[in-house]
Amino acid sequence: MESYSVLMSVYHKEKADQLRCAMNSIWSQTVPTDDFVLVCDGPLTPELDEVIGQMEREHSDLHVVRLEKNGGLGNALNIGIKHCVNELVARMDSDDISRPDRCERQLNVFESHPEVSVCSGIVEEFTVSPDVVDTRRVPPETHEEIMVFAKKRNPFNHPCVMYSKTAVESAGGYQDFYLLEDYYLWIRMLLNGSEGYNIQEPLLWMRAGSDMYRRRSGLKYAKSQKALFRFMKDKGFISGSQYISSVMIRGASSLAPNWLRESMFKVAVRKNAS
Repeated sequence: MESYSVLMSVYHKEKADQLRCAMNSIWSQTVPTDDFVLVCDGPLTPELDEVIGQMEREHSDLHVVRLEKNGGLGNALNIGIKHCVNELVARMDSDDISRPDRCERQLNVFESHPEVSVCSGIVEEFTVSPDVVDTRRVPPETHEEIMVFAKKRNPFNHPCVMYSKTAVESAGGYQDFYLLEDYYLWIRMLLNGSEGYNIQEPLLWMRAGSDMYRRRSGLKYAKSQKALFRFMKDKGFISGSQYISSVMIRGASSLAPNWLRESMFKVAVRKNAS
């Protein structure tokens, strides 16, 4: 089975115990990585540095890249992907937990479908413990379904995506786009001819809660979404009416109270765990 790299970014606001848990979930994979790239996005806390130092002593495949100042997720991932030695790269957030067979399942997709350039799957959201799942985000499965879905919503779950390094770089890599770096990348990859696939089984447990929905609020986020859908319209990916509809719906969501926005997210793109 083809080798793969893991790409993770961490910054000072993360919690040490969550970072340790996230990294250990990668080293617990049924098909292990031989190249774990961890980008430290600016100075970290002593607690985070302690965890990273311990991991460096225990795992020779861990390669730590330290940036002098915090430049944001897109910048950190662009730098980190250049350090990945394998063609296939598995993204991992520093506070989530990968299921043990996550990467094996994704590698099987790339092996059986060589036309695929980006693959994710279902993520299960939890607030306190992964033993108690609140909701699931279920993306569309086939490339045809992904192309339709992408006109309205993000078609891949970034926290558990695995992709071709060449395809990402050919589309221009991650670029600065407030809270939408991944969605912007997927659109450019799809426009560039990349094909996608989403495994219809859970691959990862993702920490959620009210704070996650609160980050997706405010005028700045509404403007960022408007700019993304304008890009999609200008490229002919969506029509003028689709642009107007998406901007109105997303603008209302961004400016709504947090409790209402959380409900809207769960209705639109998430399914109850029951």
